[in-house]
Amino acid sequence: MPDKSAATAWTSTPFRLAAISVALFLMTAAGIVGLLLWQTNSLLTDQVMTSLKAEVAELRSVIAQGGVKAVADAINARSRPEGPGLYFLSDNTGQKLAGNLNRMPPELANNAKGGVFRYEGPAGASDAPRMAVAMPVHFADGTDLVVGRDIEDQRALAARMRRVFLYGFGLLSLAGLAGALGAGRLLLQRIEAINATSRSIMAGDLARRIPLSGAGDEIDGLAQNLNAMLERIEHLMAGLREVSDNIAHDLKTPLNRLRNRAEAALRDGAGTAAYRDGLERTIEDADELIKTFNALLLIARLEAGALEKSGEPFDLGSHVRDVAEFYEPVAEEAGIALTVEAGEGPEVIGNRQLVGQAIANLIDNAIKYGRREAETGSSAAATSIRVAVSVESDAIVISVADNGPGIGEKDRERALRRFVRLEESRTKPGTGLGLSLVAAVARLHGGTVELADNGPGLKVMLRLPLPKV
Repeated sequence: MPDKSAATAWTSTPFRLAAISVALFLMTAAGIVGLLLWQTNSLLTDQVMTSLKAEVAELRSVIAQGGVKAVADAINARSRPEGPGLYFLSDNTGQKLAGNLNRMPPELANNAKGGVFRYEGPAGASDAPRMAVAMPVHFADGTDLVVGRDIEDQRALAARMRRVFLYGFGLLSLAGLAGALGAGRLLLQRIEAINATSRSIMAGDLARRIPLSGAGDEIDGLAQNLNAMLERIEHLMAGLREVSDNIAHDLKTPLNRLRNRAEAALRDGAGTAAYRDGLERTIEDADELIKTFNALLLIARLEAGALEKSGEPFDLGSHVRDVAEFYEPVAEEAGIALTVEAGEGPEVIGNRQLVGQAIANLIDNAIKYGRREAETGSSAAATSIRVAVSVESDAIVISVADNGPGIGEKDRERALRRFVRLEESRTKPGTGLGLSLVAAVARLHGGTVELADNGPGLKVMLRLPLPKV
C-alpha cells in the first residue's frame, strides 16, 4: 500500500491543492520581496541624488565666491582615491584642472541632467570597470564640473539581496513541494485504509471497520461516521438474515397447514359441509398470513420514513385511555386487572393512528404474555397490567407494565427485532412483530423503546420527544 501511495501522490488532489497553495504563497512572497527591493533601490538612489544635489549647490557657492581656483582647491581636498566621491573639473578647452577622474565621462558629454557612467577604479583595485552616477555642471566662464558618486557598494547590496531572495525562493519551493508531497502521501495512506476496508466489506467481511488515527481530525470524524453507518448496515443485514430465517420458520407452518386443510377438505367425503368447514379454516389461516404481511409492510414503510409528514397534534392521555378501554373486556376475560393512569394531556404532534397501534400492541402483548402462573402451573395467580402516561424533562413516557415472567436482560434488545418470539414452544398466537412495530413507530417520531424489569414482570416504556414550543 505505501508504494501505491507514493506512486500516486504526485497526481493526488491533496498534492495539487497544496502545490497550488505553495505557488500562490511564493507568488505573493515574490511580489512583496520585489516591492521591497524596488523600494530599497529607490531609497538608495534618492539618497545619492540628494547628496549630489547638495554638493553641487555647495560648489556653485564656492565658485561664485572664490572663482575657479577656489573650487579646484575644494575638489582636490575632496578627491580621495578610495572614497566614493568622484570629481572632474575642466576649463573651457577641456583641460583637466582638478578631480580624481581621468577624463570627462563620455556618457555625460551631451547629457545635462546627469546619469550613470562607467569609470576605471584606482590603481590596485579590480580591473573591472566600476559604476557611478554623476551630475554635470556648466559654468558661465566655460568651466565644466562633474560631481559623482561610486555606486558599486549599492549595486553589490542589491545583488546580494537578489541572491538571498532567489535562494530563499528556491528553498521555499522545495520545502513547499516536499510538504505537499508529504501531505498527499499521508492523506492517500488514510484514504487507502478506507478503500481497503471497503474492499473487505464488499468481499463479505461486514465486521471490518475503518481504523482511526487518533488525531481527532476531519478524517477521523468521517471514519467514525462511516463506522457508525457500517455498524447500522451490519445490524440490518443480520436482521435481514434473521427475518429470512424467521419467515421460513413462522410462515412455512401456516402455509403447510393451509394446504393440508384444503387437501383434507377435498378428500373428505362428507360433501358440502366438509368443504365449507375447510374453506372457513383456510380463510382464517389466510387472514393471519395477511395480518403478518400487513405488519411487515407497515414496518418497512415506517423505517423508510414514508409516513414522516403525517403528524398532527392530539391529546395523548385521552388517546391512551381510549385504546386501553378497548382492551378492558379482553383483559377481564383473561382474568387480568387493567388499570390506566392517564389524565388530560399532554398534547403531542405525531401520527395518531400509529401511536395508537403501538399502544395497542404493548397492551396486547402484556395480556398474552404477562400472565403469571401459580406454582402448581394449573391456576393463574393474580395478574395486573398498569398503563401510565408521564412527562419527564425531555420526553413523554407511555409505560405498560405487567407482573408476568418478564424478559431477561440479555434478550431485551433482541425482542425488538422482527419475528423474534422468546416463547420457545410458540404455542401462543402471534407473529413476533408487535414490539418491532412499536420500535419502528418510536423511531418515526424521534423516540425510543426501552424494556425494563418491573420486579416481577416486564415494563415497556415508549418515549416520545416533547413538542417544540
